[in-house]
Amino acid sequence: MIGLVGIVLVFAMVFGGYIAAGGKMSIVLHAMPYELAIIGGAATGSFVIGNDLNGIRRVLGDLPKVFRGAKWKPEDYRDLLCLLFELIRLARQNPISLEEHIEAPDRSDIFARYQKILSDREAVELICDTLRSASMNYDDPHQVEEMLEKRIESSMEDSLHSSRALQTMADGLPALGIVAAVLGVIKTMASIDQPPEVLGRLIGGALVGTFLGVFLAYGLVGPFSTKLKAIVEEEIHFYRLIREVLVANLYNHPPNLCIEVGRQATPAVNRPRFADLEEALKSARKEAA
Repeated sequence: MIGLVGIVLVFAMVFGGYIAAGGKMSIVLHAMPYELAIIGGAATGSFVIGNDLNGIRRVLGDLPKVFRGAKWKPEDYRDLLCLLFELIRLARQNPISLEEHIEAPDRSDIFARYQKILSDREAVELICDTLRSASMNYDDPHQVEEMLEKRIESSMEDSLHSSRALQTMADGLPALGIVAAVLGVIKTMASIDQPPEVLGRLIGGALVGTFLGVFLAYGLVGPFSTKLKAIVEEEIHFYRLIREVLVANLYNHPPNLCIEVGRQATPAVNRPRFADLEEALKSARKEAA
């Protein structure tokens, strides 16, 4: 919702200020469809050239995040800590029983209690692969931590594709606005024999191209890119929390301490209160009993 407020504010302040200063919208509105066709069409074409079909789909799929915000909410961090607690406790008590949960998480009654986490392939694979590696004696905390960090960094780089693609488009829009403006000037020069008022309208229409290129770049597309990057950086904390808890487990800390390490590593805005987490863990124990 805050994204929509921002868009409304941008349009209201820019065009409202222009009208309040005595500007005439008729010239802008007359030229805008043609200038948008040139600038928007060229920008879209450049975007298609610079991305494959999968990349285009990813950008279109990520755009709603600008308005929805990050995927993971405070209650999801609490659920993740509860899920990890159950898995770690089971691994300590009965390693053989753990195998059925990490080999087939979609059929696991533990994972089934946390459907949102189960639906995230990266989170599930990160948990299961790490616990599986530990069961195969690949349990050096330093090596596992390094491996997980590289995997998370790789995932983050991949997730930043949409932000980078939009930023590339934003960088090109001002230049495409100049292209549209130059075409408008060429059109004006072809009508050099017309009266000054006609030439004024033609020149004004040409300058709309420059305006739209800069406006779209810095008022819309650039901020969209920045927001998507911020969302990716926020969501990656969810996977880093998995790393912190599972590495703590490799040091053979008690399950409760492993979970507290994860809670402390959670960003403050999403960090569950100690008392709330304890209550959630008690509920998890009762359900597992």
